[in-house]
Parts: sequence; C-alpha cells; structure tokens
Amino acid sequence: VSVLPFCFTARVDVHWEVVSFMLNRDGNTTRTTYGVNGKSPIPPVYINSGDTLALHVQNSLNEPTGIHFHGMFQENTPYYDGSDMVTQCGIPPGANFTYYITPQQEGTYWIHSHYHHQNSDGLRTPFIIRDSSPIAEYDDDILFSLEDWYPVEFSERVNDILRPGVPFPPSPEYPYGLINGYNGNDTTPIQFSPGKKYRIRVVNMGTTEWFKFSLPGHKMQIIEVEGERTVPYNASGVDVGPGQRYSMLVEAKDTDDFNYIYNATLYADFIAGAPGQNPRYYFGSVEYKKGAPVKVPAVTDDSDIDGTKDINLSPYDGEPLLEPVTKNLLFNFTTKILSDNITHAMLGNHPYSQVSVPTIYTALTMGSLATNPDVYGAQTQAQVLDYNDIVEIELRATAPLDHTFHLHGHKFQIVEYGPSPDAPASKTKNISVRRAKGSPIKRDTLTIRGWEYIKVRFRANNPGVWMFHCHMDVHFYMGLAVTFVEAPLELQKKITVPDALNQLCYSQGIKTYGNGAGNDGLNMTGLPFMPT
Repeated sequence: VSVLPFCFTARVDVHWEVVSFMLNRDGNTTRTTYGVNGKSPIPPVYINSGDTLALHVQNSLNEPTGIHFHGMFQENTPYYDGSDMVTQCGIPPGANFTYYITPQQEGTYWIHSHYHHQNSDGLRTPFIIRDSSPIAEYDDDILFSLEDWYPVEFSERVNDILRPGVPFPPSPEYPYGLINGYNGNDTTPIQFSPGKKYRIRVVNMGTTEWFKFSLPGHKMQIIEVEGERTVPYNASGVDVGPGQRYSMLVEAKDTDDFNYIYNATLYADFIAGAPGQNPRYYFGSVEYKKGAPVKVPAVTDDSDIDGTKDINLSPYDGEPLLEPVTKNLLFNFTTKILSDNITHAMLGNHPYSQVSVPTIYTALTMGSLATNPDVYGAQTQAQVLDYNDIVEIELRATAPLDHTFHLHGHKFQIVEYGPSPDAPASKTKNISVRRAKGSPIKRDTLTIRGWEYIKVRFRANNPGVWMFHCHMDVHFYMGLAVTFVEAPLELQKKITVPDALNQLCYSQGIKTYGNGAGNDGLNMTGLPFMPT
C-alpha cells in the first residue's frame, strides 16, 4: 500500500526495446503505434523516493528516438532531459542508451518520447515516484492515464495541416479517448470498499484535448498537482490539459448497497462541438459489490470544473510569491504563413526549429559567448537567464485557441490570469482578472485559455538548457516553443556530458561543440533553413 514510508533506496532497472507495430487501441481503427517490448500501452514505471531509475533504451525503430522525463528537474544532469537537439542527439536506429535518473522529487509524472512527436503515436507512460512519507492517509492508490487517440498517425495529421498555402486552424479532427490504454468505455471497474479512502492519480498524456474527470456522488479533495503537495482543496472534479496531472483523495461510501460511475469527458473548447465527437463522454464503473445496482447521480453542468481554477490552490510548503522579478519575458502567440508558404506558430520573431548542434553543447563550449543568445541560432528562440534570476513569464493568447505549456527543468508559480491586452475587447469583456492569494500553487504545465493571459514565475537556480513549449504536439511542431539557456557560465563549471551521450552525436556526424551552426564565434554559415 503506497501510504507506507520507504526507508531504503535502490536502483530500479527498466529495459525498453522501442518498437512500432499495428494495433487497434481505440476499438475503432487499426494503425501504427509505438510501444516497448512488444507492448502498447506501455506499463507504468514506479520507483520509491530516493531510488535511481536506470532506463535502458534499445532503439529498434527505423528512426532515432529519445526519452523525456516530464516534470523531472534533472538537477546536475540536464543532459538526461531527453530533448532532441536541445540536450542530446537522438538514439539512432539499432543503438542503445541508458538514462540514469535520481530525482529529488516525489509524486505523479510521466515519461514520453521527445523525438519528432513519437509521443503522439503512443511512446508514453505514467511515471510514479512513491512518497517517502504519506501526503495523506489513504488505503489504496489508483492510477488513471488518459489519452486522446487519433485515427491516423501524427505524421499524416501534420502533412494535412501543414500543406503549403493551407490556413490555420484546419478542419476539426475528433480523437477517441483512451483510459489506461484502451477505449474509455471498455475499461475494467475500479474497486472500492466501504469506509476506505483512495488516492486517485489522473495523468493526461494526450496531445491536443482536455479531460474533465469526476466521481459523481463522492467527496473529493485535490492533494497533489504535478508532484507538488497541496493544501487539501475540495473539488467536484479536475480539468486536466495535455501534460497535466492531479492526485485526489476520495472517500468511499459507508455501504456497498450501490455501485457508482466515474466520468472522463474528452473535449476541446476551441473545436466546434459535434454530437458524439466533441465532447466525448466516457464512463467507468466504481464497483463496491459485484451485481449491486448502479446509482448514477443526476448529471449537472460541469462548467465549474475549470483548469484555470488552479489559481485557488496553495502548496503545502507555503512558499511565498517569488519577488522581486529580475527578468520579464512577454510572449504572444501568433500564426503566420511564412516564406515557405506554410503556416507556422511563434512565441517570438521566428518559429522554433532545430539547429545543427544540440544547444547544451553550444552553452558548454562557447565560453563567455554562451551568454549571447545569438550564438545559439535565431530559430532556437534562445532566452539567456542569469543565475538566480526571478523570471516572470507573461503569455498572451490572441485567438480563441486554448493551450498547455510545459517548462522543462522547473516548476513555476501560477500568479495571475486575465483578459489578454492583445485580444479584441469584444472577446474579453466577460473575462476577469484572477490572482493567486497568499502562496501560489506550483506546477510544470499550465493551461491558458483563448483570449486570456497568464503570468507565472520561477527562480533560475537550475543551470541547464530547458525548453518551454506548447504541449499540444501540432502547435509544438509548428514552432510554438522557446529555449531557456539558464546560467550558462555556471553550467560550464558544473557539468560534463557523459561520453555515452557524445557517442550518440558522433555516430550521426553531429558536432558536440561550436555555435548553433557548428562554427566558431557568431559565424552562422550552414544553419538549417529558417523561413521568414
């Protein structure tokens, strides 16, 4: 039972042979999926607090791969972050590589590919770090992994969306919802016993859409957000965007006279509603006694279950608002057809794209020039942060599209939501300003609604190279990302990249030194094409 404290640490070896094969996961369509050891869905990974995870990856695909540990700070090991051409070269076909992860963190996370959006096609699984001491008293721990699953592979979706001259957004697509790897209406019941308490973990591993999760008729308290223990907060459910996670404490009923249901609603507010497609409703059984009648509480409006209500949560540690701010960053979302006649997405002046040298190597080998953002190449959208900067990011939405954004290497404080100053007044007249009161909640993945802004803060005390990107994979692919180069001079003093990572680059003819183009100084001759 996961409430028991763990008094020893160990090395946990997990072996993954990454493969692809045809499979029907949603009960409707047979298509290519990525998996490990011939399995999809991939079994969740569990370790105890203080353990070292050794993830041995054998790449049996016909393309490179790389693994990201979503929510891990990777303190002193930023080279294990798994971001292709940012913190590593991909693991080439036929090669193997081992990630050694010793997190000083606990809670609910997940693992997924960070190479060419293999995540979207199934290379993902929950990652649970059991607590060293209980964050609440409960009798059992139940995990729900939620996914949106499209009828076609990510490459086909992207090819359709990014055809030359095609405006954005495209015609709507309607994925199916998966719960613990399979069609959401085909899952096995969860077992409750009268009078007991349960920790319910919910992980949205999807790529585009949100889930609203609830257990009608049961009392629920939020007790964890993305590895951050919270002051218990009563809620009727949780609204979980792509990349986000929650833990709730749920009290069982006093008798087993009835069984109940849980509800997972897959939806996207920015896509036109279509009966049976958006939203899609999935129901599962909460079984107290086999054969007992099902008591279904009256369905009510679920609009009160809103992801931006995380502004009302507080961390258990009571950390105050970070101040004074020493670095302000303002990002506006824009989409534009550029010189290649393709629609791109941008947070700055250019869409994000990869350069010739992984950015961490540029930060490590360019000496004092590493503090100059130009050395990384314009398409990295590099933002250089000073050591211990208190950074405030303001994101502004200029369209009715919702997004989630993930920051590698950190959690940030959710400080404020409100109407975007860059949106038409007619679209924002009913949007109020909502500010954190007291100690702001901390998380690594935020939700921003269409026509709104959000402000978040974090302390730049983790030298490394960290992506900040939209976690809706099509938007990320279109360029909605920037790179934070954090304390590069400190990084040069502290970090030596393991030779096994260097060998991944050497084997593919990729340099491990120089600027973004692999040259000296600011000579950017040979950078990959960047549309303007």
